[in-house]
Amino acid sequence: MKISMIKFVIIFLISAFAFLFGTTWLLNQPPESLLGSPPQVAWQSTVSTILSPVKIILVGPLLPFIKFLHQDPDTPPPFFLVGFAFYWTLLALILHYLLNKIKHA
Repeated sequence: MKISMIKFVIIFLISAFAFLFGTTWLLNQPPESLLGSPPQVAWQSTVSTILSPVKIILVGPLLPFIKFLHQDPDTPPPFFLVGFAFYWTLLALILHYLLNKIKHA
């Protein structure tokens, strides 16, 4: 099954935003936290530890961007969303290219 690049990027962006919001709200974990946080209960801490490699890839390189935008307490949320979307689009394009290379090899 061949998936177009645009469709792959859109699915990747939706999944990445769902992952970010899920770890923020369901696991009681701030976006800049790559591992567990102190107010988590045991199951939340365990799930955070299991998901930490994915979060390191999706959010890790954006930590300087997040810290820079948090310097101003009134930073509008669209700046964060645009930064995440730009990075994740690049990541999705690279992943799509590599998966197509593997498939055709």
